[in-house]
Amino acid sequence: MIAGFAVAVSTGSRPLGGLVLAAGGLWCIWEWRRRHGVRTAAILGCVGFGAFVLSHLLGLVIGAWPSVLLVAAVVSAVVWTKADARLGRAGPTDDQGTALSA
Repeated sequence: MIAGFAVAVSTGSRPLGGLVLAAGGLWCIWEWRRRHGVRTAAILGCVGFGAFVLSHLLGLVIGAWPSVLLVAAVVSAVVWTKADARLGRAGPTDDQGTALSA
């Protein structure tokens, strides 16, 4: 989200920033699906999309950059607790979150 917004601001091209945002989001969804299954990827993808929408609304109140940074920090915390923190404790899971045998 931060990279997409930075590209949009620095180039003056919202479509280019959107392309960077979409590419980053799709890569994240791909990795979450690979590591944690479809369910986790779908949930975290929805969290990211919701954060994107919220950042636009919040930007009207606190400004664009503060909004993007705040929302990105919240999304990072959610992703850490729901996906990344589990990497060291368990192996891969299926679509329902059940651990797969090695």
